Amino acid sequence: MELTVNGKKHQLDVEADMPLLWAIRDVLGLTGTKYGCGVAQCGACTVLVDGVATRSCVTPVEAVAGQAITTIEAIEADAVGRKVVDAWVNVQVAQCGYCQSGQVMAATALLKQIPKPSDAQIAEAMTNLCRCGTYNAIAAAVRQAAQA
Repeated sequence: MELTVNGKKHQLDVEADMPLLWAIRDVLGLTGTKYGCGVAQCGACTVLVDGVATRSCVTPVEAVAGQAITTIEAIEADAVGRKVVDAWVNVQVAQCGYCQSGQVMAATALLKQIPKPSDAQIAEAMTNLCRCGTYNAIAAAVRQAAQA
């Protein structure tokens, strides 16, 4: 199976129904994308597939073959992703940090779709869970990245 991850094509000898998360982490060795719940509820595993925030723990690799997959390791190569990361650091969003790669990916997808989102649009798009409760800081960082 051929996957394009972070702009590079990879030939993977994996089962077609393997979750994308495990292909990214275990086969390709890109460990920035995290396992959280395994049922697409928490968002720790969020990656971009053709620019769309996608929960990789429930997405089979066969469903994304031929599409551009972006992980947290390459998000700063994207102009919007760079703004999001800069805002995350500036606002000091992360506490434990476990969910943050998924949060950054979701925020980047939002800002690529809606460059100047309203507070309601931010709340609607940012559905990833954060055990530390940094939701106010996340929203502030999204607003800051939108202004950058």
